[in-house]
Amino acid sequence: MELAYYSDYAVRLVNTEEPVRGKDTLTSVEAVRDLFGANQSAARRTTDADVTRFRSVRARLRSVFEAADGGDETLAVDLLNSLLLEFPVSPQISGHDFRDDDGRPLWHMHLADHPSNATAGYAAIAAMGLAFHLTEYGVDRLGLCEASPCRNAYLDTSTNRSRRYCSDRCATRANVAAYRARKRLETDRPENTGRADDSAQPTTASGERRSEPRGR
Repeated sequence: MELAYYSDYAVRLVNTEEPVRGKDTLTSVEAVRDLFGANQSAARRTTDADVTRFRSVRARLRSVFEAADGGDETLAVDLLNSLLLEFPVSPQISGHDFRDDDGRPLWHMHLADHPSNATAGYAAIAAMGLAFHLTEYGVDRLGLCEASPCRNAYLDTSTNRSRRYCSDRCATRANVAAYRARKRLETDRPENTGRADDSAQPTTASGERRSEPRGR
């Protein structure tokens, strides 16, 4: 499996909640099982107790993203290290998933978990995947969407470290909001023609400005 696949475990879990909107989709065993994707053997271990445990891990993973997004690199690493210590994995070489044209295994690294429950297995993979991403690309590649009120987590894989939004939809919404704000500002701003005081001068009945008498 690609390491990006493992790091996506963390993003998927964090984004089951939108705190600003008060939304939470992690409310059932079925919702937890959906997070495992194709790893259905691990998903089948899920019980009702895992819903609460998953929410706890989710809060800790979001704290990692919040620290990274706020520029606190050391805190982000410390929080992630605490997850790695609590939910360890064993790297193993695997070849059972992919074969070349001659039918030989395509060897690749696989993260084998030894969980006591479904939460421990998922948390181990999510934390290790996020750790791989952080050490490979940098802490500043972990972000939270700037399109208020979204704040979904994302992993920046852009070549110039320019990503600011979790999706194209949020990027479009933010750009439209910024454009409308600029247009409102332009509409509300009075035209500066260099003759701002003209309107304050007295005028004749015909509308012409009346000359003020010069001081003696």
